Amino acid sequence: MNAHLELQRLQAETRRTFLTRSGVGLGAIALQSLLHHGAQASALPVGGANPLAIKEPPIPAKARAVIYLHMSGAPPTLDLFDYKPKLNELNMQDCPESLIKGKRFAFIKGLPKMLGHPHKFQQAGGNGLPVCELMPNFMQIVDEVAVIRSMTTDQFNHAPAELFVHTGNMRAGSAAIGSWATYGLGSENADLPGFVVLLSGGTDPTGGKSLWSSGFLPSVYQGVQCRTTGEPILFSSNPEGMSRDSRRRTLDALAKLNQLEAQQFGDPETVTRIAQYELAYRMQAAVPEAFDITREPKHILDMYGAKPGEGSFANNCLLARRLVENGVRYIQLFDWGWDIHGTGKGDDLVNKFPEKCKDVDQACAALVKDLKQRGMLESTLVVWGGEFGRTPMNEARGGSKFLGRDHHPNCFGMWMAGGGVKGGVVHGATDELGYDVVEGKVTIRDLQTTILHQLGFDAKRLSYRYQGLNQRLIGPADEGRVVREVLA
Repeated sequence: MNAHLELQRLQAETRRTFLTRSGVGLGAIALQSLLHHGAQASALPVGGANPLAIKEPPIPAKARAVIYLHMSGAPPTLDLFDYKPKLNELNMQDCPESLIKGKRFAFIKGLPKMLGHPHKFQQAGGNGLPVCELMPNFMQIVDEVAVIRSMTTDQFNHAPAELFVHTGNMRAGSAAIGSWATYGLGSENADLPGFVVLLSGGTDPTGGKSLWSSGFLPSVYQGVQCRTTGEPILFSSNPEGMSRDSRRRTLDALAKLNQLEAQQFGDPETVTRIAQYELAYRMQAAVPEAFDITREPKHILDMYGAKPGEGSFANNCLLARRLVENGVRYIQLFDWGWDIHGTGKGDDLVNKFPEKCKDVDQACAALVKDLKQRGMLESTLVVWGGEFGRTPMNEARGGSKFLGRDHHPNCFGMWMAGGGVKGGVVHGATDELGYDVVEGKVTIRDLQTTILHQLGFDAKRLSYRYQGLNQRLIGPADEGRVVREVLA
């Protein structure tokens, strides 16, 4: 009878009760180590309890940081660096039935007209890559970049497609690739976030803040959205009447309360919470300096086209370089306004498209040049692209006379530079109309696998245990290959 009662007692012993009684769960151990170093320290030692401490990648890495330039809305890369003479020949002729039979489009109805390139192309670089005349500065760096013409995705609506690119899942709730990078590598600067997000174009990307969510990873790996106008990070400054010493005493008191909670419940998110409080405290001193582009000489500001105080893409590119210099691991730039449908609402190929090209062309080229002249390009991977492609047919939604292209998942282009990428190469090809990939297909999983590989990870092995499964950026199936054709 006594043995039976003892068995019942042991079965009732919950994990929470065990942690409460032991007082030495993993969370409490980590918390004690974190508190031991104190908030006055500028950095925590490698291998300590700090979740953002520097970690060595499991395989040799070519890149220590990533700057991802996302053109939100999906630019018509067909009109940027995938010149199609045949498309010009068929301009405004009926679309061949073979292209639309049994196919689904976001907005095209009936029998559309083919649409040639509305702007001229020029040969650039040592290999004579055809580049749209709207990108004169990009022409100057084509020998530094690898152009991929054969990207493809299975999503043709903006939010799911953006989520798929940046989190590996078309639905919200998964971890962003920047969160994976900081989870695997930590941050080189304990006073700044490891993962920073900068926005331009006047609004958030369609996928929203889920694009830089930590998802199921601990929230310390969440992307931190920063601003280029006003206070870089909202609510990070002390309120009126609170001094830095007073803030320090408040955080010390909170830490003691959280220590008790960690000892009682063993929740690792409690340790994350304290780490975030302490990071925010250190950021109050570090962020203003890192984000102050007025410290840059005039010739650098002019090279980017940056103007202090503006929320521009140019300012964000310059900030990205400064953040990499300061040890930030992953910087994600979103520039909204590339949804070129031609509906007559300021979204056409003749007027809006040239404006957007002008917005980014100078700054993108300046970023690559600046990184190179500082000896940083070799260790910084720069990625440029949108979430899907654009049709070779004119959309003409509702009878619109403005020129524009519908969503097209079959093929689109991107470019990469630095971080072990081979310069002056073109990978993959589309058919004569730019409708399908015919050579060297690169999927979103391939892109994600390649980025992680350059950071020193095997995408099939980098995982996090959640809800009984080993979650991965590339999903549960063994999809994704390293696109070695574009690597040095």
